[in-house]
Amino acid sequence: MIYLILSVLSSAVMAIALRIFQDPDGNRFGIILGNYAVCVLISFIRLPDHSMVFKGSAFAVIWGIVSGFLYVAGLLTMQTSIRLNGATLTAVFAKLGLIISLAVSIFLFGERPTVLQILGLILVLTAIILINGGAENDRAKGERVHSGALFLTLLAGGGAGATAKVFESIGSRTEDELYFFYLFAAAAVFTLILAILEKKKTGLPMRAKGLAAGIAVGIPNYYASFLLLPALTVLPAYIVYPVSSTGVILMVSAAGVLFFHEKLTSKQKIGVFLTLTALVLLNLPS
Repeated sequence: MIYLILSVLSSAVMAIALRIFQDPDGNRFGIILGNYAVCVLISFIRLPDHSMVFKGSAFAVIWGIVSGFLYVAGLLTMQTSIRLNGATLTAVFAKLGLIISLAVSIFLFGERPTVLQILGLILVLTAIILINGGAENDRAKGERVHSGALFLTLLAGGGAGATAKVFESIGSRTEDELYFFYLFAAAAVFTLILAILEKKKTGLPMRAKGLAAGIAVGIPNYYASFLLLPALTVLPAYIVYPVSSTGVILMVSAAGVLFFHEKLTSKQKIGVFLTLTALVLLNLPS
């Protein structure tokens, strides 16, 4: 459980850092690229043998690259959906992507939650809709919903989340660092391509401020991902993914109230209560 708690804490710190260090006047991919560059560096330093980069198993290398692509695809589909559907609706579907991760663990790897844990999962999904949907709606009334973009957001984000479970179940745990090295290296390359295309389209450069901010984001991002693997080793995915998602929501919401003077709506308060109830149900012994 300690790995899961530390992963949730790291994810929350990353989310808060992204908010603090956002650079609206620079290339939107600058901070993301800086973040992935830091993650690559940490992964390389932590390799038990640096020659593993060239001698690792094909699965660790290929699955790392696939995972990196899905990470960036999730980011890109979210940004596209925000433009078409607004941030509120997109946030709901991005969080609901955990359905994909749960489906992978249940149908591919045979994990079976209890009835009370299933009830906890339902409460998690309800809480996500209430908390994210409880924010001020940023869509004009009657505006058409682009369901394709929402579906891709859910699919890409959920697929990215499920990659850790696949590697934990199929890959060699002695190659954790190698897997993350190729994951973040691939994500950095794909992000660099997007940053160059963004520069050509908008003229906005990648500023040193955004790249430097990637350090503050990259360190917690690395550990949020890395600590998820041992959490999945000792706990079933139907506990890890919902607790991770709702735990981050609770911590970020608390930070918003305490440090950014945000106010929760009535729906969001109900969502927080449901989240706490769901956490209790999910952690009841099988």
